[in-house]
Amino acid sequence: MSFAVAGDKYDRFMGRYSRELAPRFMEFAGVHPGMTAVDVGCGPGALTERLVIELGAESVSAADPSEPFVAAATERAPGADVRQAAAEELPWEDGRFDAALSQLVVNFMRDADAGVSEMRRVVKPGGTAAACTWDYGRDMEMLRTFWDAARRLDSGAPDEGSTMRYRSIEELEELWRRVGLSDVETDFLRVESTYAGFDELWEPFTHGVGPAGAYCAGLSPEQREQLRDELFTGLGKPDGEFTLGATACAVRGVAP
Repeated sequence: MSFAVAGDKYDRFMGRYSRELAPRFMEFAGVHPGMTAVDVGCGPGALTERLVIELGAESVSAADPSEPFVAAATERAPGADVRQAAAEELPWEDGRFDAALSQLVVNFMRDADAGVSEMRRVVKPGGTAAACTWDYGRDMEMLRTFWDAARRLDSGAPDEGSTMRYRSIEELEELWRRVGLSDVETDFLRVESTYAGFDELWEPFTHGVGPAGAYCAGLSPEQREQLRDELFTGLGKPDGEFTLGATACAVRGVAP
């Protein structure tokens, strides 16, 4: 339920990175005008919107299991075929698309093998299935600094850098090969986001978005304030604008 939130709350938390990542991911996946594409796990529609700009709304479909996210993506990408559905049960026929893309989602699928197999199913023979996930353990500064602060206060905090699945190039490549995709290639995609001040970083954590937000929302008011102070200190007590970077692990393969 950590993604059953309004799209604007997700945008303030992770969407600011998703918007920067989308064009880099599309370039890596080889998306170009004339193609049809589906955005699997579209969230509030950052990637869907970019696909519509590049391909035209009539050539873009998207799916997400979160009703608020589907509503946000539908508004953000008018004319695209946006449906409420899980990655493991995509509502399109075999061989429908030239490309299936999944941005920051594979690690949240209930069954990643089934979800990526569905991506393979809905692309044409010779089509592309591509995904990317954050390098949680090493280089996603917003989450890395949050969990470092949380674990300094609570050694049992569920750090995504050690618990999240499919957070490395090697895991993603193995998954892609396991479901029968060929010509598998990987790369790292780097983005940055600039915050006007510390409160712009902290406030989205309190809305319960994703594992970090869910952890934060589950704390008592006193514990939450301690975590806020610890995160502020861990970032060097920024006074005014600061920038954080993030690296995504990306994988693509070709459907037989």
